[in-house]
Amino acid sequence: MVRRRFSHGTSRPVIITLIVAPLIFPLALGADVLQFVDPLIGSTNGGNVFAGSTKPYALAKPVADVNGQNTGGFATDGSSITGWSMVHDSGTGGNPSLGNFPLFPQVCDSDEVNNCKFLIGERATPYVEESVVARPGFFQVKLDSGIKATTTSSEHAALYKFEFPASNGRHPLILLDLTDLWQSRQNATITVDSESGRLKGNGTFLPSFGTGSYVMHFCVDFFGADIYDNGVWVNNRGGVEPKELFVTRGFNLFYLEAGGWVRFSNLENDTLVARSGISFISADQACQRAEEEIPEPLDDFDKLVLEVEDAWREKLSPISIDAGSASEDLQTSFWSGIYRSMISPQNYTDENPHWNNGIPYFDSYYCLWDAFRVQHPLLTIIDPNAQTQMVNALLDIYKHEGWLPDCHMSLSKGWTQGGSNADVVLVDAYIKNLTGIDWELALEAIIQDAEVEPLEWSYHGRGGLQSWKDLSYIPYLDFDPAGFGTNSRSISRTLEYAYDDYCLATLAQGLGRDDLYKKYVSRSANWQNLWKSEQNSIINGNDTGFVGFFQPKYQNGTWGYQDPIACSALASFCSLTTNPSETFEASVWQYQFLVPQSMSTLIDLMGAEESFIQRLDFFHTSGLADISNEPVFSTVYLYHYAGRPALSTKRLHTYIPSSFNASHDGLPGNDDSGSMGAFVVFGMMGLFPIAGQDVYLISAPFFQQINITNPLTGSTAQIKTVGFDADYENVYIQSVTVNGQPWTKSWISHAFFREGWTMELTLGDQESEWGTKLEDRPPSWGEAMAMV
Repeated sequence: MVRRRFSHGTSRPVIITLIVAPLIFPLALGADVLQFVDPLIGSTNGGNVFAGSTKPYALAKPVADVNGQNTGGFATDGSSITGWSMVHDSGTGGNPSLGNFPLFPQVCDSDEVNNCKFLIGERATPYVEESVVARPGFFQVKLDSGIKATTTSSEHAALYKFEFPASNGRHPLILLDLTDLWQSRQNATITVDSESGRLKGNGTFLPSFGTGSYVMHFCVDFFGADIYDNGVWVNNRGGVEPKELFVTRGFNLFYLEAGGWVRFSNLENDTLVARSGISFISADQACQRAEEEIPEPLDDFDKLVLEVEDAWREKLSPISIDAGSASEDLQTSFWSGIYRSMISPQNYTDENPHWNNGIPYFDSYYCLWDAFRVQHPLLTIIDPNAQTQMVNALLDIYKHEGWLPDCHMSLSKGWTQGGSNADVVLVDAYIKNLTGIDWELALEAIIQDAEVEPLEWSYHGRGGLQSWKDLSYIPYLDFDPAGFGTNSRSISRTLEYAYDDYCLATLAQGLGRDDLYKKYVSRSANWQNLWKSEQNSIINGNDTGFVGFFQPKYQNGTWGYQDPIACSALASFCSLTTNPSETFEASVWQYQFLVPQSMSTLIDLMGAEESFIQRLDFFHTSGLADISNEPVFSTVYLYHYAGRPALSTKRLHTYIPSSFNASHDGLPGNDDSGSMGAFVVFGMMGLFPIAGQDVYLISAPFFQQINITNPLTGSTAQIKTVGFDADYENVYIQSVTVNGQPWTKSWISHAFFREGWTMELTLGDQESEWGTKLEDRPPSWGEAMAMV
């Protein structure tokens, strides 16, 4: 199907594609790519990654939970373990997410139940640092108590092996806690089968970054031992009767801790096996899933590990590299980044209690504000089938909840951080020719975001739409009786709404709706109304010398004021709920560069190319740039738009590997569902996407050759280098050919991946003229606002 494309004022190249059999370089003869996947990258220093076992996008994610940096469950921060739970999100910030119904093993003093440590604070036990083993499908750790736990998983169930020290006649105990990591439980139930020890129940919990509540169900069975006794526990006491329990949240600030417990005898090799199923539908479905996916728990552990490994090998298989003597650390960062980008969103097919349309359903979009920039564009390349399913799931949410989500976790509506960023995800999929998506429905959904203000725009849609339409900006302290949300972020929302409208114009033009195209491409210029040309920036009493910044504006057209460095590392932190400002989680200095639809206009406003480059340099070298925040990602590459692509590559090497490396603290901040990992992957690949546009910015790759096979077409795109050196002195592109023909543009389209083109880059140690001419700059340089 031929679609009309959004013209940026720069003509697109016409390429004659040569179809040749690609020469694929294996990782190494007989090597396994999984050797370069380390789930512990980012397991401290706020990376908040999920370090346990999971299949790609799976619901079941078991790992040990700690009482330190526990947002992803486990952390290598030296804190203590409080349990093993089987559902988690990965790389998120804020409140810890999920971690429902943890199990905890112990041997109680004097073999007395009431000597057991039931409460979280009492049972927390340090772990042996050297005992931690994490790889795809396998997680192992040993407690200071001598108990060793090993875990693996299927799609909806977890398998645990608890190895106890010699019992000496004592009876090991496993407790289940009716809680989650955030202790958000509102109420919960548990039943204990006196004969089998099976634990079944459910609980109502709160999403960690959203509104409403969700109900989760569990089913736990035990194998390899005899049941000695069992019962329930409340606070720090347990009893053999009753066998059922219902608990509320507790009283006022006193959180009620409660659950079930089972003790065992005659353990085979002092080892107990626990199988845990989870479901959003019912405890019976949790039991059924576990029984179907792990039918022989005593024999299935190694089999499950192999199944998870094979699933990951398949997902990683579209990519192969010739590392060219690049370090193992860099290779580990690369492959682990791909791995983490496919942990979430999570496949909740047949696990949605609200509706089931018979199509794959994904959740844990946590959050699209973080993920739309690089994670979803990466999935479009390496796993387009899954990305198509995710886009359809977003449209499914629109059909049933009335709006596209910006954030959606635990089947709940998440808070909106800026614009309606699902708009960008949908349009990015459209311009890259993903099929099997109802694009007319997508257009309808995005128009809904652009035109209809919801009563609660704090968790979907946009706010301040009347002002957006009448004033062409979001005012500071906007009067907005039509809907309600956090009345802040007027600058960042103006910038994001403008780009959302640009993306809407792109889709409208592609679908032949020129009337809509003209309307929304005009609105995409609204960002200019908050540019204050005479605004300066002073840091510690020193004028930076740069003039012209975004500033808040009142409804009457007069200017407000926000210090351009506010909400940066040089000032104070700002978030949605903590010190909210007119820019979300970042400063005016950061947001001033986020106009991807019209970089040419922005560069002119900043005083032309040289001044723009100086401003970028100052931003990245003064402490103002926070690379742990996703909006900074694109600023690394903006030198392309000023005709200096070599400086983009130079800037990238200041962040990789210093801020992104293979250590446990190898991420600069929250991984955000794999966004940090995707940034690393694109950086090392030498292509950076501008989400919502058919544009990848070309830079020097970190490996000698990279091959990417399109899972849909079977075509293999190849990135080759001449003059590559692993010391990274030759990081400047001297010339490029595509399919054997000279290529002078500093960008390329998605056809490179879809059709399997071959790009060869000649590298050197000095900046060249390649990509510097006006006509060779990325297409946003063209007059995107020409008709405004």
